[in-house]
Amino acid sequence: MTVQEQAQKARTAALALSSATRAAKDAALLAMADALAKAETAILEANDRDVARAEATGTSAALIDRLRLRPDRVAGMVEGLRELAALPDPVGDVVRGWTNANGVQVRQVRVPFGVVGIIYEARPNVTADAGGICLKSGNAALLRGSSSAAESNAAVVEALQAGLVDAGLPADAIQLVPGPREITNELMAARGLVDVLIPRGGAGLIDTVVRNSQVPVIETGVGNCHVFVDAGADEQMALDILINAKTQRPSVCNAAETLLVHADIADTFVPKALETLATHGVTVHGDSRMAAYGEVVPAEDSDFAAEYLSLDIAAAIVDSLDSALQHIRRYSTGHTETIITESQKSAARFTTEVDAAAVLVNASSRFVDGGEFGFGAEIGISTQKLHARGPMGLPEMTSTKYVVTGTGQTRQ
Repeated sequence: MTVQEQAQKARTAALALSSATRAAKDAALLAMADALAKAETAILEANDRDVARAEATGTSAALIDRLRLRPDRVAGMVEGLRELAALPDPVGDVVRGWTNANGVQVRQVRVPFGVVGIIYEARPNVTADAGGICLKSGNAALLRGSSSAAESNAAVVEALQAGLVDAGLPADAIQLVPGPREITNELMAARGLVDVLIPRGGAGLIDTVVRNSQVPVIETGVGNCHVFVDAGADEQMALDILINAKTQRPSVCNAAETLLVHADIADTFVPKALETLATHGVTVHGDSRMAAYGEVVPAEDSDFAAEYLSLDIAAAIVDSLDSALQHIRRYSTGHTETIITESQKSAARFTTEVDAAAVLVNASSRFVDGGEFGFGAEIGISTQKLHARGPMGLPEMTSTKYVVTGTGQTRQ
């Protein structure tokens, strides 16, 4: 089946979803969750084959971690679908409404996009998350996963489609788009059949889609996320947040990649930070000032621009909050930035002046996640400034239309 044929089937399914009640969509999500749970063995066996192929070709440890499924990750996918069923349905929500002086009523209401194409690398859990979010928001999904997760994605989609059929909704509402690399180009060219594309993966994938797609794109972004330890910060809090942000799951986009320390606190904080990072197996790529406090890998400019996705972190000592802000403006990818401080003035400046989708004060960057925000499973974290920014939950997967109701008024 060609991409165009799949997209046509998706458009037909999207029409059915656009009028589906919340009860019907929630029943389908629960049926999909049940089907996914029943298929756990088949999914894990398929994933084992994908992982074995990836390891045989020398795939990095970070990508292997993204690719690998375990029983707890499958359980998380199942629970994510069930959580989605419990969330409010955004479709039909009135964003705003008013009555004009002539009696004409105007309402702006949320509506589905229609057909959403998602292009993503590894991470077969995204298959379930994306399928569920698209369904709940009334969209049909065309899922273009990477070849590295081909068998895992196929097993997951088979289960999701079985749940859809059991609930009486069209299986074509969630489709996997297989095939060689050229298929991605066809998906990007399917303007008029696909309403929006969302790339989710590394910088190369996202840049390719943004530059070449003829379909409108919601841009998710890579995460060169900074932790700035301000003068007078609670040092134990700073250590706890730093270690969690870097090591809790280093292969994801909201993991910390750069540590900045105010010079006024360097003498007491940096030795403890270097020791604690080393204890957790983290390699520090430090500037010359950082090297004065312990063993580091000498950092070059490229180290401060890197999204490591591994147990590596860039580190520098800065003279002031201004210097920290300048550093972040230079190297940030606009994803997530964190300040550790006891100063309300510093926190206010940081949250005002840092240009990122999420800015945190005294909390780990790992909280920047749809599930942690209470959205349920997320479709991705958008770093653009149009429509959606930050973790994309259900409302971000809708557009709006104006519904205007009169009693026969005509314009004079």
